Amino acid sequence: MLRRGLALGGGLVLLILVVLGVKGCLDARARSALSDYSRNVTQIAQETEQTSKAFFGKLNDPGNLSVTEFTNEVSAESSAMSSYASRIDGLSAPGDMGSAQNTLKLVYELRADAMAKIADKMSTALGAEGAAQASTAIAKQMQSLLASDVLYEQVVRPEIDGVLATNGIDGSDVPKSTFLPEGTKWLDESTVTSALGAVSGGSTGATTGGVHGLGLVGTSLNGTELVEGAPATVAGEETPEVEVQVENQGESTENGVEVSVSVNGGNTLSGTIESIEVGESASVSIPLTPAPKGQVALEVEVQPVPEEHVTQNNEATYTVTIE
Repeated sequence: MLRRGLALGGGLVLLILVVLGVKGCLDARARSALSDYSRNVTQIAQETEQTSKAFFGKLNDPGNLSVTEFTNEVSAESSAMSSYASRIDGLSAPGDMGSAQNTLKLVYELRADAMAKIADKMSTALGAEGAAQASTAIAKQMQSLLASDVLYEQVVRPEIDGVLATNGIDGSDVPKSTFLPEGTKWLDESTVTSALGAVSGGSTGATTGGVHGLGLVGTSLNGTELVEGAPATVAGEETPEVEVQVENQGESTENGVEVSVSVNGGNTLSGTIESIEVGESASVSIPLTPAPKGQVALEVEVQPVPEEHVTQNNEATYTVTIE
């Protein structure tokens, strides 16, 4: 009986040691997973900070960047934010990190979506046609970036650090992640507009020498002013004439400006403006032959001049009914 008792006691002690060993391994594995999660979040947050510094650094001081270079770099930063969002989405949330992970996904969805919309509007904001509306749209996306910062600082960071502390993990707290620089100046539309105006060639502010740019500023058919997006009805004549007004929005006199018109994507008709001085406007009349009838799509385009980088304001399509 004594031998049996000793064997039973020894077996029980061995079982306890095995259980404690297994639990220790599981606890160590869980802590390791939590530390890995924190390390991954920290790395993405640090890379996000670098992207933020690059983006707002350009807004503060674009230096000698041309419009094309500026928009290309903003597009690259938008792509980087999309990549960060994908990496966050792919993280495995160990233990009690599920809630923090779900909010962190929302943080990066807000950031990626805001930067995508900013990149999409940037070339228009640096042009002439629709620049004011595009600048307003960019300023509104700053609100989304601010919201992402608040969510991260008020919800995500405390939750992650709390789970780490509960599991006895020290020295792995995640860092701050503020994409929008401290202060509220970028929430002001006028600040955004002023910053974009400093980009070389931007229409909203000072420009450097040698900038070339044209703008389609008016189109009429038989004396009826046409507005893009607003269908018009025009009394037909034997040969309807389209009058196109072009403005020189650059810093050099432009010669031989070509203007083209087509109806329903058909044959292209063209005309030439001999010369347009800086800041001046000039018009050309183009007869529509053969004369169209009924509802048509009238496509007008001012051909870009050499070294003209912003061309979004060079064309328009009008819906016209010719009776």
